[in-house]
Amino acid sequence: MLREQLPERVVVNPDELESLLDAHAESSSAYGQLLKRGEPPSRQDVERARLLVTTTAGSKSPPPNLEVAKQTLHAIRDVPKVDLTHFDSTPAIAALLTSAVVERYRVVPVMRWRDAVVLAVSDLLDDDALTVLRFALQRHFVFVRASGVQIDEAINRLYRTAQEAEELRALTELALEQERHAEQDDERLWRDAEHVAKRAPIVNLVDTLLHEAASMRASDVHIRPGKHEFEVLYRIDGSLVPMRSLRAALLPAVVSRIKILSSLDITERRLPQDGRIRLDVGEQPIDLRISIIPVQYGESVVIRILDKSAGLRSVDEIGFKDSDKARFLDLIRRSYGIILVTGPTGSGKTTTLYAALQAVKKENVNIITVEDPIEYELGKTRQIQLLPQINFGFPQALRHILRHDPDVIMIGEMRDLETCKIAVESALTGHLVFSTLHTNDAASTLVRLLEIGIAPYMIRSAVIGVLAQRLVRKNCPHCRVEEKIDPLLAENLGLKPGEKFLRGAGCEQCHFTGFAGRMAIYELMVMNDQIRGRVAEGVASDEFRHLAVESGMIPLPVNGVEQARTGNVSIAEIYRACM
Repeated sequence: MLREQLPERVVVNPDELESLLDAHAESSSAYGQLLKRGEPPSRQDVERARLLVTTTAGSKSPPPNLEVAKQTLHAIRDVPKVDLTHFDSTPAIAALLTSAVVERYRVVPVMRWRDAVVLAVSDLLDDDALTVLRFALQRHFVFVRASGVQIDEAINRLYRTAQEAEELRALTELALEQERHAEQDDERLWRDAEHVAKRAPIVNLVDTLLHEAASMRASDVHIRPGKHEFEVLYRIDGSLVPMRSLRAALLPAVVSRIKILSSLDITERRLPQDGRIRLDVGEQPIDLRISIIPVQYGESVVIRILDKSAGLRSVDEIGFKDSDKARFLDLIRRSYGIILVTGPTGSGKTTTLYAALQAVKKENVNIITVEDPIEYELGKTRQIQLLPQINFGFPQALRHILRHDPDVIMIGEMRDLETCKIAVESALTGHLVFSTLHTNDAASTLVRLLEIGIAPYMIRSAVIGVLAQRLVRKNCPHCRVEEKIDPLLAENLGLKPGEKFLRGAGCEQCHFTGFAGRMAIYELMVMNDQIRGRVAEGVASDEFRHLAVESGMIPLPVNGVEQARTGNVSIAEIYRACM
């Protein structure tokens, strides 16, 4: 016999859910009584119960239906939460409700339980919806909870796929026919594509791609044109994963739909275009950055997914060793100077800068950021979004924010000489400046600043530290096997003879990539008198690196090999990232 209120847990498979429902039904819990009724309360029922309980609290003569109201509220608290990714609804279960019903009310049949149907919802339904479900199912039903994202995924998987496949086939034939008739008339081809882009199958296809990519934690969506087909790939944990392949005849319509959503010029096909889309996945806002360029067989599209609601990392979560963490915290607690985070695109530089900002904002300082785009929302901070279309870039923003008396300035990227000069001058006039630069390692950052045109004396006075980092893909914990090490790789990384390492072999859990998640490896160069004394034109980065290592810097490859020895990362992944 279970307790009156069972502890909440996420149910991950049908057998576990069936056991939990059986246990509830045999108990005296409020949810057990709900199961015996075979029909859940509506949203209005719960609101009425909540109002009754609130207004009659402490009353000497409570109404007779107060106990029923309390039971309703207790029952709703006990509704199980399920992880739909592990529930494979059969076609027979899915056929209990039509696609029109599930899409309108966002409810998915999960399984049969006794003589009832188990329905997954992300929120309680109203009276009208329950009436429709009674008529459609003609049997008892009970609710379980699931996230809105998983509800949408299940609807896409169970209801839209077959219908859309048929519609897409019809549209493909239409597009091929239009293509044949428009071979000598390119303008007509794209006019037809714009018309097709507004048809439901293309609208649903693009919507499904965007929602699916966001729910799978993809960082980018790639649409790559080919001669006969175009590919759709998602970048997940740093790996490009092929998702689907569609006939090339549909590419103009798909690209046109994306242009419509991002307010781009649908008639311009010869020049690159950049745009943005705001998307709601479940209850979370997602920003999409669109880049379209003309290539051989059409237009290539890359969509960067920015989840502003994603949890920010703290300095403790970056992955520093204790000694480097202490040195990094010392740098960000100084009152002036420039701290640079370097690395290639997609190496986690912005995440590290936000971790630093979270640490310094605890000191009750005035923080202003200048970004393009604003990737995360940070409380108690003024964040400025650049608008290049009206000539509001980094230099223009920086000239004005100094009048707002900032203690800390974060510059999304130092791209040009003017931005670098203003940043250096800000550091020299009593501001702590965080920014990023595209260089391969910490030592070459000083050479890069000299090449941009910053005077050596200004670099010596302004720069206080450089953090170079890479994101490496972690081994999937479900399919790790021993890694075969190439002798040349072992020699270049200085591995000990006979050392053993692990790699991900690839399985369903990791989409057969062998990877699951990413982590940072880094090297931290703290400026000292020896390094400052060598900052001059013509000095090679090797000399700066040698001085930094003598001062305690752990180089990127060494840091990476240490992580590989734990089994978290393959040695081949470290070699790819660092060498």
